[in-house]
Amino acid sequence: MRLNRRQTGSNGRAAAEPAARATALVALTACTLLAASAAALTHEMEPLRLCADPTNLPFSSDNAAQPGFYLEIGQALSRELGRPVTYNWYKSYFGKRTVRVTLLGKQCDAMIGLPLSADFMGPAVIFSKKIATETYALVSRETLVVHGIDDLRGKRVAVQYQTTPQNLLAQLDDIEKVTVLTPDEGLAALAKGKVDIAFVWGPVAGWLNKTTYQSSFRIQPVEGEGLSWDAAIGLAKSSTQLRDQIDAALPKLAAGIAELAVKYGLPSEPSIRLGAVPRPIRLASLIEPARLLHQPVAESVVTRVSDSTAGHSKTEAVTLGKEIFNGTCAHCHGPDAVQAERRIDLRRLQTRYGEDMRDRYWTTVHEGRPSKGMPAWKEVFTDDQFESIYSFLLTVQTSETAN
Repeated sequence: MRLNRRQTGSNGRAAAEPAARATALVALTACTLLAASAAALTHEMEPLRLCADPTNLPFSSDNAAQPGFYLEIGQALSRELGRPVTYNWYKSYFGKRTVRVTLLGKQCDAMIGLPLSADFMGPAVIFSKKIATETYALVSRETLVVHGIDDLRGKRVAVQYQTTPQNLLAQLDDIEKVTVLTPDEGLAALAKGKVDIAFVWGPVAGWLNKTTYQSSFRIQPVEGEGLSWDAAIGLAKSSTQLRDQIDAALPKLAAGIAELAVKYGLPSEPSIRLGAVPRPIRLASLIEPARLLHQPVAESVVTRVSDSTAGHSKTEAVTLGKEIFNGTCAHCHGPDAVQAERRIDLRRLQTRYGEDMRDRYWTTVHEGRPSKGMPAWKEVFTDDQFESIYSFLLTVQTSETAN
């Protein structure tokens, strides 16, 4: 009996072992699946990081109540992908360098509104499907309808400096051209009766017409080489999986994107076909804000001032420096360097840095402060031009904090 009990116990344990192993295997499999699911969920919940300009309406803004056309597309896309959205704020006025610093610098996952072209940034950037088409536009009173280039003859036309529209109209002697630097200036001239038509960047013109001029103007988009571009979402070349996810989601967002275009005043009338002088596609053309940013301003300033200030008197150097500053730096630091926000008030450089003022200025303008949104300018202006800007800044130094 003792032997039988031992034998029975042995058989019982032997019979139980397969069941125990099976239970352990099931538990291990369940744990593995849970871990995999948790990892997948964690990946899905990683933020969708967007590169964006904080002051670039109608496209983007750090104002949560008015994020802009592109950022609202990004928010809708993040919801569709089941991921929260975050932003890497960076000024967009430095064109392709902005893309290199932010998107290709892995500070974000995507940048909305890049030109959908293989010529843009080469193989380093890949693109989603088209999300919109952005164009220059002819802005006029509601009673004036333009059907083609011949309708501009005999008219006073405000045209943006160093743009395809300016190159196009330069060939026509029977059009009175009035050069402006921004769409703001063009629409202001139209509102004051100084011109009959403004030929300017369409998205900004539409936004201004909606927000400033109570939709009193007709906005007619134009198409032609150098006059219109398809816009897409740009990603680093290694982000093919995210690109495919975005492409799968975009058709579901099409109706919402159309509604956003109306919300932000983007031109919606049928496009007018105009011939144009070919120009290379530039980032600035797609994200130009309603102030002194992108094409044509930075280039126009460099063109209008001399390449060197050598030989100029101190007064002339200050004048040149002020012109460069107001054309390029005033976007952030205020016209004539008048800026109430202490951290970017350049009138306090002497107070802040004392004897180190010149060295700090020189390093900053040459190398930039990318983390603060200021690009390096060493490839844009000459050292003589930097000297002129510095000469101008010396004339506005103060210890006062108020305007």
